[in-house]
Amino acid sequence: MIKELLKTARGVYAILFLALLAACDRPPQLPRLNEGDTIVAFGDSLTHGTGTSHENSYPAALSRLIRRTVINAGVPGETTSEGLERLPDILEEHQPRLVLLCLGGNDMLKHQDNGQTESNLRAMIQSIRATGANVVLIGVPEPKLFSGAPDFYEKLAEEFSLPYEGEIFNEVLKDNRLKSDPIHANSAGYRVVAERLAELLKETGALP
Repeated sequence: MIKELLKTARGVYAILFLALLAACDRPPQLPRLNEGDTIVAFGDSLTHGTGTSHENSYPAALSRLIRRTVINAGVPGETTSEGLERLPDILEEHQPRLVLLCLGGNDMLKHQDNGQTESNLRAMIQSIRATGANVVLIGVPEPKLFSGAPDFYEKLAEEFSLPYEGEIFNEVLKDNRLKSDPIHANSAGYRVVAERLAELLKETGALP
C-alpha cells in the first residue's frame, strides 16, 4: 500500500514539475484580441519598413497574417527620446489595444547612453499601459558584429512581465538573403519578422 502511494505521489510530482517547466517556457499572457481591435507598431525605420515598400513592411505583413488592423507608426531615424515625445499623440489618435514597441537602434548608432535608452523605453511602456493597452517589446541588436540586443530589453520585459521578442531582428540582419543593407531588412526579412510576431501573439493567447 505504501509503495503504491509513493508511486502515485511521484507521478503527481512529475506532472506538476512538467507543468511548471511548460509555464516557464510560455511568455506572459495577453488578453484575447477582438477582430475590431487596433494594434500599433511603434518604432523607427525597422518598423517603417526602410529597405522595402510600405506594403511589405513588417506591420503590413503582420496585418495580413493575423487579419487585424496594424498601424505602422514607424519613423526612420527616431531615437527613444523623440519617440517618447511622439507616443502620446499616437496613442490618442489610434487608441490601440496592443502596442508593438521596437525602438533603440538609433540611440545605439548615435552612441547614446544605454541607461537613458532604458529609461525612455520604461517611460513609454508606462505611458502605454496607463491607457489600458498592452505591450509587446521587440529588441534591436547592437550595430556591431556578432551582437544581439542589449540586456536592458530583457530587463524591461521581466520588470513589466511583457512578451518579448529579442532575437528576430538579430537573426534577420545576420542573413544576407533577408536584408537590404547592414541595418535594415528586405521584403523577405520583414515577412520573417511578421511571422515570428504572429507566432508570439498566438503563444501569448492574444490570437487563437
